Amino acid sequence: MIQTEAGTIYRQRFLRKDVGVVIVVLIALALGLWLRVQTSSRVTTFQDKETAFKIAYPATWGNVESLQDVLLKVEDPQTNSTFKTTLAVETRDLDPQSPPTLQQLVDRRVAQRGALTGYHFLSSEPAAVGGAKAMRQEYAYIVQPIDQPRRASLPVVVHAVEYVVVGKENVFYITLAAPESDFADAQAQMAQIVQTVKVQ
Repeated sequence: MIQTEAGTIYRQRFLRKDVGVVIVVLIALALGLWLRVQTSSRVTTFQDKETAFKIAYPATWGNVESLQDVLLKVEDPQTNSTFKTTLAVETRDLDPQSPPTLQQLVDRRVAQRGALTGYHFLSSEPAAVGGAKAMRQEYAYIVQPIDQPRRASLPVVVHAVEYVVVGKENVFYITLAAPESDFADAQAQMAQIVQTVKVQ
């Protein structure tokens, strides 16, 4: 405490326990960040025995049922939407006597996807996945995630990126579909997922 003409000035005192609290808080924050990084970097690896197709995806994603014939279908439960970011892998056998070209496979896929509500083709470009020839395409469509009476749910614009990958005996369709609002993050995840793909 210091006495002056203007009045009394009180000096702020920092006690040892205050410093201790700060240290504990910083350690807790660092541990939380470390756990988050560890959790987000963990992956689950899927491998199909028949085709030897292999892919790794975030370990926090869970398997979901599909009405289609798929090798794999998983979704991110943390997606902030009624429609969850979804990764699906489909495969079809190639005719060994008369295998279609990559462009023919892409054209067939575009025709199939054209049946989706509000389907809109966005782009297509050559790519390579797991050492195999591929085509990367983007498209958008609309879904009604909850189509039940008395359960309010607005339609969701879905932005999808799909790789059509040609193997020796099979063609693989690797699709990541996400709500438009989450597509930037989903696209970055897809880039990492595709790097783990192994095709024969």
